[in-house]
Amino acid sequence: MRRILKSIATAVVAATAIAASTAAHAEDIMDRILQRGELRVGVQTQGEPVSFIDKNGDRTGLAIDLVTMMAKDLNVKLVIQDYDWKGLIPALLADKFDIIAADMTPTPERTAALLFSKPFFYQDTIAFTAKDKPFTKWEDLNTAGVSVGGTQGGTYIVAIKEFMPNATAKEFASGPASAQAVASGRVDAGVSSVSNVAAYSTSFDNLKVLDGVITREPLAFATRKENIQLKFWMDNYIDLITADRKLDRLLDYWWNTTAWEKDHK
Repeated sequence: MRRILKSIATAVVAATAIAASTAAHAEDIMDRILQRGELRVGVQTQGEPVSFIDKNGDRTGLAIDLVTMMAKDLNVKLVIQDYDWKGLIPALLADKFDIIAADMTPTPERTAALLFSKPFFYQDTIAFTAKDKPFTKWEDLNTAGVSVGGTQGGTYIVAIKEFMPNATAKEFASGPASAQAVASGRVDAGVSSVSNVAAYSTSFDNLKVLDGVITREPLAFATRKENIQLKFWMDNYIDLITADRKLDRLLDYWWNTTAWEKDHK
């Protein structure tokens, strides 16, 4: 019995030590951000209107405005690092930066490896094609021989494969690349968000939106799974800017309308 009790006591001590170590490590990220005076953020290089280079050569967009506000309220410098979409998660896991600020959906696969903030908004996923194509609704694309493009490694490709299994999914390095392929006729259609398609239509005047919403997805920022305190901090921040309507104003400018185009394109 004494041997059993000793084993139990040893296990409890070990578990307590692990929990304490984990908690301390989780708290380290906010300490490091404040001590170095920098919030390091990974963004996508081509993602209007979430993150992009505008006509003046400045990095801007919805995500940029959000993390700029975050850094200002933390009283630290914002450091932006640019990546292609497929490079964001590997770079975060390699500790290249603190958070991913992109239009990223917290899918089951991603949340197994990362911690996500609560969603800061939801996007509708739709399909688009060239005006001379016969399609009228997204369901028309679920046909053998039809090619549909989306961003490599993103949820748009997942939506194509799940909801249009008879079509052929084509992956592109970025949203603008898939839109250009649709406009030039290299693929029959594309899948993206409402806001992205609105932006693509200003660059390619031969595009049209197909009827219907394919999916409605939550979008959130991500950090490494040990950064528990940073995840809670982001959740609280989203609550705060929702309550004072700062988030609504940003969404109205960047996402719900094309008001941003006159200033940045």
